[in-house]
Amino acid sequence: MQLQLYGKKIWVFKKPIDFRYAIDGLSNFIVREIKHNPQEGIYLFYNKNKDKIKCLSWHKNGWVLIYKRLEQGRFCFKFNKEQGVTEVDIKELSWLLAGLEWQKMRHWNELSYDKFN
Repeated sequence: MQLQLYGKKIWVFKKPIDFRYAIDGLSNFIVREIKHNPQEGIYLFYNKNKDKIKCLSWHKNGWVLIYKRLEQGRFCFKFNKEQGVTEVDIKELSWLLAGLEWQKMRHWNELSYDKFN
């Protein structure tokens, strides 16, 4: 089985959050702190130790909460004590969930050539 989430945008909150928040707490947090409609995107949050991620998304008729814990290492989040969220694309989300340094990789571009000599 494969779950597909759909959202207009994917957002990462720039500061660690209290991981006791579940669906109601996270959706209220999105409305109160980020001032977004939680049903319009996919939202990612990380804990203080940066070894856990929660992903909240609306899926047709209900909420989906995905939780990932790294068994070794930490997720790479480097933000300058900024508030709010940063937008990521689907490739960056994939890199992030794999535990890679997605913020460095976002500047990597795939090369394509029309002619070969």
